Amino acid sequence: MAEPVETIKVDTTHVNCDGGGGALGHPRVYLQIKPEIGHLDCPYCGRRYELDQRAKAGASAHGH
Repeated sequence: MAEPVETIKVDTTHVNCDGGGGALGHPRVYLQIKPEIGHLDCPYCGRRYELDQRAKAGASAHGH
């Protein structure tokens, strides 16, 4: 498996990605990170969205 292009730390399980770069990006996609996994790679550009450990713990405590 290839390494992620870029890793972005987030504090929510819901993220959106458009690839950045304006016209050089891709269609905006809305993604949901599963707290038990803790990260998600964008299917278009390969950016990895990684859930901050505090947010991961909080989401697990609330059963999301």
